[in-house]
Amino acid sequence: MRAKRFLPTGKNTYYHASGLILPLGNIVPLRVFLFWFVFSFCIKTKKNEQHTNNIFYLVISYFLYNYFMEKNARDLIKYFRSIGLEVHTSTKARGNQGFYMKNRIDISKNILPERLIPTLLHEFTHYIHSKIEPFMERTGGSLEVIFDDNDPKFYQNELLEVTKFVDKNSKCEKLFNHKDIIKEKIKTFEGIIKEKYPDFLRSKKFAQFNKYIKGSNAKYLLKYDRVKLVTRGFSKKIEVYSIDNIENDFPEMPKEFCAYIRLKSCLKKQSRISAKINKMNKYYSKPSELFARFVEGLYINEEQVQTLAPNSYKRFYELLNAGYYKELSNVFANQVSE
Repeated sequence: MRAKRFLPTGKNTYYHASGLILPLGNIVPLRVFLFWFVFSFCIKTKKNEQHTNNIFYLVISYFLYNYFMEKNARDLIKYFRSIGLEVHTSTKARGNQGFYMKNRIDISKNILPERLIPTLLHEFTHYIHSKIEPFMERTGGSLEVIFDDNDPKFYQNELLEVTKFVDKNSKCEKLFNHKDIIKEKIKTFEGIIKEKYPDFLRSKKFAQFNKYIKGSNAKYLLKYDRVKLVTRGFSKKIEVYSIDNIENDFPEMPKEFCAYIRLKSCLKKQSRISAKINKMNKYYSKPSELFARFVEGLYINEEQVQTLAPNSYKRFYELLNAGYYKELSNVFANQVSE
């Protein structure tokens, strides 16, 4: 048993060819010009009829896709405003695709057409969540309240899987890849040092290096990867040192000490990457964000969400049809089908 929605599913609204979307936004004159240009090209080009048909199909698909996306988005915005929400679509949304706070939804003016409806639903879900759980904006909400269940152990992992499906950035793949590269560099530099100093440990002071570096300007590279040293006197002298150019800047420095400076730099980068991963994981693990991306996922691909989160999916529709999610039931038409 589940509820049908008056909004079409993501699969049914993707009218573009081969999954391709042209990110031209909502600029009507530009789209009209594009249609005129490609149509003229198709009429004149007769040497490759198949190529012409493909281009023409792509343009028609793009316009159909934009038409239905914009119409559905306008309907959503009209409904949101009818229940007292402020909706703005010409802001920067604080650098995000969308933003919700205090009965106001901001959608970035730079958002791609295919992200418009999912983002509207995401922010509207925050609004619904704030009605069933006051102060969730400060606390991040709780799964116990969202699913009206004192034992929400099934939901956390399921919603995380849906989040990974909906938002690929939540996997932090680029950060983990970068972290792996840094780890390999650390091993390489550590190996160079241990060729001459086999007892070297990262956790202990490197006495030989500390003694050498005291009288060298290379000590500044322990804190910064690139420094500009300005010496004032009778004549102003500027020296620029870079961690990528240590051997040329300090030709007398042993290679083990050069490796140690680069090792310290990599360790700092590793710490920054780990901190960023932890920050992102904390953000994506908030119940409020998990719930918003769950609803977003129902629009993008309901069957996939049902597969990834069967318990959450079942409980959501039970509460939806019972009116627990308030106005969200008007977005998901409250008709029950087998």
